[in-house]
Amino acid sequence: MWCEVALDRNLPIGIFDSGVGGLTVYRALHEHLPNERFVYLGDTARVPYGTKSLATVESYAVENAQFLAAHGIKLLVVACNTASALALPAIRRALDIDVVGVIGPGARAAVASSSGKRIGVIATESTVHSGAYTRAIAKADPSATVVERACPLFVPLAEEGWADEDVARAVAETYLKDLRSSIDTLVLGCTHYPILKSVIQESVGGHVGLIDSGEATAVEVRSLLKEKGLAGSASGTGALERQLCDDLDHFYVTDAAERFARVAERFLGSKPARLEAVEVWGEDRLKA
Repeated sequence: MWCEVALDRNLPIGIFDSGVGGLTVYRALHEHLPNERFVYLGDTARVPYGTKSLATVESYAVENAQFLAAHGIKLLVVACNTASALALPAIRRALDIDVVGVIGPGARAAVASSSGKRIGVIATESTVHSGAYTRAIAKADPSATVVERACPLFVPLAEEGWADEDVARAVAETYLKDLRSSIDTLVLGCTHYPILKSVIQESVGGHVGLIDSGEATAVEVRSLLKEKGLAGSASGTGALERQLCDDLDHFYVTDAAERFARVAERFLGSKPARLEAVEVWGEDRLKA
């Protein structure tokens, strides 16, 4: 729902994901909004969401959203593609602040970028099966042709830090080589996939434009904050000189904090300065 309550522009932006992949969305938001602070929640105890039912995904997503809202945020970004595909209406009913998913921005950016309206989408199996990107692209431009492709092995390759290895090139070639002649634009419809951007580009060819849904989401969030009068100010914070994962941003996980920190270092180049393990279901309490 559109926010009608007066909010403090200096409150942080909340981000949640089912795990570590949403860190690429955090990075994009940080780069496009250098004056903002962020609170990130990775639901690492209950990942993956893609194998869960609609009711379960909605329940988890609302719990995550309410946890972040209770910590005082001015806007929520749902970085998880599965939750964006299945749970945005439930999240918006539960909160009284603006909620932005990654699918709509990614779809709109693809339509704006595609000259021939031949758009590919690569994502996890659950996101592909949901058809959410196809619907969002059709809403933006009914004349566009959409091809969706599940690329599940990209997730472990990204998390293992093998994005530049021969195995990543072989997997990307196997998944994507037949798309070269059929698309002019490709949406990276999973938060892990920007880590593999170079090998994906090699596999589809330089003529295909790549759309990072996290980047597109960051652009739309920047516009929304400006429209609402909620853009943060660098005054007194030194925000323009801030580094990724510094102590102005707070990270929470529901399990495996040490592994999250290791993967964060692979994705972002540094470990979170403030990282806590928590429970978001029932009574919130620190686990570590």
